[in-house]
Amino acid sequence: MAALGWDGGWAQHWEDFRVRFQREHPGEHVLPARVVRVHRGACDVETPLGPQRVDVPAQVPVPAPTTGDWVGVRLDGPGSPVVVGVLPRRTVLARASVTGRSVDHQLAANVDTVVVTVAADTRSTLGRVERLLALAWNSGAQPVVALTKADVLAPREVAARVAEVASDTVGVEVLAVSTRDDASVERLRDRLSGTVVFLGSSGAGKSTLANALLGEDRFATGAVRAVDGRGRHTTVTRELVAVPGGLVLLDTPGLRTLGVAELEEGLERTFSDVEEVAVDCRFADCSHTAEPGCAVLAAIEAGVFSARRLESYRKLQREQEWFASRTDARLRAERQREWKQRVKAVRAQRR
Repeated sequence: MAALGWDGGWAQHWEDFRVRFQREHPGEHVLPARVVRVHRGACDVETPLGPQRVDVPAQVPVPAPTTGDWVGVRLDGPGSPVVVGVLPRRTVLARASVTGRSVDHQLAANVDTVVVTVAADTRSTLGRVERLLALAWNSGAQPVVALTKADVLAPREVAARVAEVASDTVGVEVLAVSTRDDASVERLRDRLSGTVVFLGSSGAGKSTLANALLGEDRFATGAVRAVDGRGRHTTVTRELVAVPGGLVLLDTPGLRTLGVAELEEGLERTFSDVEEVAVDCRFADCSHTAEPGCAVLAAIEAGVFSARRLESYRKLQREQEWFASRTDARLRAERQREWKQRVKAVRAQRR
């Protein structure tokens, strides 16, 4: 179990869980396990006795297990082996649900490092990189940006691309990586620790990079379209795999869309340069548009950061407000009132 990340902290959580479970269910026994793959109504886990396919009842546990969770599994009860509880999580990687419901969609749990994977030979927008970084920071994990497929560009182009991305990724290391260059893969490996998840668009090279770190073709890979550099969803499930040397890799399907859930700290960490400058604005409620004494606009004028970065920050802030309004009746009413006022103003202008 140590190869999957088991340590003294998990042992203590497990002992508390085991004692509580056996107090509530005398005579029944449970084993610790880590979720390596999730299915509908079931999941694959690794236990001290080996791999198992276990059922996940609809009513328990809460929260529902996701890839990377440590869970309690009852093997000796009636029927099939079953998950009976989830140990407290250290980190949770989640995005806003694509269904539009006021819930987030959990991508992985107990992740230590998030590798934001971007193909160096595509013009991925910096805004998308910032979204992925906000997601990573908010989970509690440490992000790293990997510019993959660096071998298809000239060294000067690679250096320029690294500099471009690094200029807008405060506190995050940006590395150019090619799976054909073992030295670059090793440089990335040196920056990784614990459970590592790969996050990015389809065709960004997540699975190929994971295979290079693993040393075998474990994860499915596929070609990308020459027209736009996009790839198909060759990875369709999240899967956890232990790597010799102490890492645990978690490959994820490519993210076509990336709605952000409640970010809070993630937004502050991603745009810490904007946040730090905004403290010096003359007005506490400065919108950074045209107010006198706006430190943010002065910083843009001085070239500290770009106007694009400020707009990206504002966009994510607006999405945060919209996400919050779906669960907060007061905020929802305020947004509806603001929208009605805008509609009235437009109608008045037309008249």
